[in-house]
Amino acid sequence: MTDETPDPEDASVAQLNDGRSGDDGADESPEVPHDVIDEVERLTRLARNAVDGQEATAYRERRAELLAEYDFTARVREDDTHDTLVLYPKEWLANGVVQMEQIDDVDRGIEHPLGGPGDSRDWDAVAQHNRAIAAAVAEAHGEVHGENVTALAEFMSNHYAKPVGSATDDELEEFVTEYFPRNAWPSDEQRDRIDRSVTLALEVADSL
Repeated sequence: MTDETPDPEDASVAQLNDGRSGDDGADESPEVPHDVIDEVERLTRLARNAVDGQEATAYRERRAELLAEYDFTARVREDDTHDTLVLYPKEWLANGVVQMEQIDDVDRGIEHPLGGPGDSRDWDAVAQHNRAIAAAVAEAHGEVHGENVTALAEFMSNHYAKPVGSATDDELEEFVTEYFPRNAWPSDEQRDRIDRSVTLALEVADSL
């Protein structure tokens, strides 16, 4: 089930980012907190994977409510290679269509890929598997490692829709250096143990 049918403004939104795909700042925003972006992405994946239409609508409505607090809106742009979650300020819209002349700073827009090799239509199963890894680490190695691996599980589920055990070196690097320090609100003890936590997560993933 697709998240939503293409909207009239999708072509215009794509034009905003011509030549910018893969830009390191594409999913950064000083206006929308990182934890909100993560939740918006999670709700988007849940809506895409929902079997029931009313359930999918409920997820998208919750997503809209979250973004409304920051005067942003969301669409999913679909193409032949991958789908992309696009967030942009409501002020760019007129009658539901992006107005190019209203765009004061293209960097205010946020893009995050949903599709491609890392996409999973069975997101719930992936997320459940990753949570099980975090729980197993917590039981075997204690709360601190458990909290760290919980953050890793959420990162892999929400950002890549992939099992923890299939994380690439680049994805783990992104988690440790970027996602973990600014989204997990780690204690000093968690920071000190994060490398070991990642190792334990991979070991547990291999055993499940």
